[in-house]
Amino acid sequence: MHGASGLLAVHHDEQGTPHVLMQKRAWWSHHGGTWGLPGGARDSHEDAIVSALREAHEEAALGADGLRVRGVYLDDHGGWTFETVIADAGTLLDAAPANSESSELLWLPLPEIAARKLHPGFAETWDEVQGVLVPETVVLDVANIVGARAEHGWWNDRLGAATRLVRDVAARSGLTHPLLAQWYPRIVAVVEGAARQAPPTGQVEVVAAAGSGDDTIVELVRQARPWERYRVVTADRGLKERVAALGAETSGPRWLLSQLTS
Repeated sequence: MHGASGLLAVHHDEQGTPHVLMQKRAWWSHHGGTWGLPGGARDSHEDAIVSALREAHEEAALGADGLRVRGVYLDDHGGWTFETVIADAGTLLDAAPANSESSELLWLPLPEIAARKLHPGFAETWDEVQGVLVPETVVLDVANIVGARAEHGWWNDRLGAATRLVRDVAARSGLTHPLLAQWYPRIVAVVEGAARQAPPTGQVEVVAAAGSGDDTIVELVRQARPWERYRVVTADRGLKERVAALGAETSGPRWLLSQLTS
């Protein structure tokens, strides 16, 4: 009645290979003997994330500690939905069958998953879902975005304007993504000059530039691991060229600001 959800926990090893926690369904269950994700029906009071984490605990003895939710993939079956909650795991967390619904739980490297006998529902969406397993970071050029936001008097209170921007981004229930219904990337706000004291808020990290904000952003992108995706939000053409040369994507402030007002 309220749809269903499952937890796709993914850990990237040092080479960048994703490992996904997969569940082999008990023989007596629907599509028994196939591999899929811990999950099940949502209760009326739950959202997809709460439901997926609960199911993972009930079926795989997996706790929320060590997991960072970063997206929800919606599969609409017309009348009911299945939502895949994607969460990064810092390590290959311990998991084991916790009730009779699971016969086995394994962390499988991405190349091995397709070789398993997959649950039909999981198999139907797997090609698309596996494309969004790469960790993504959004870096905000706060000074540039604040200028584009053009709040009255912002130039006299750069700290206040930067703090409000960070707060407003943190208050958003996810950002827009072409494939995910909800997207919670790692967000890093780079502040400089008079705004260097802006505090972190919620899930938004704040990095105070010791010198040039542009140089700090470039260094953040340079430190990215080869398999990670970075998006820098700025209108500065020179900065866009510098980070693009390092493999980052770029978006203008309008991409972000339009989401804060929607």
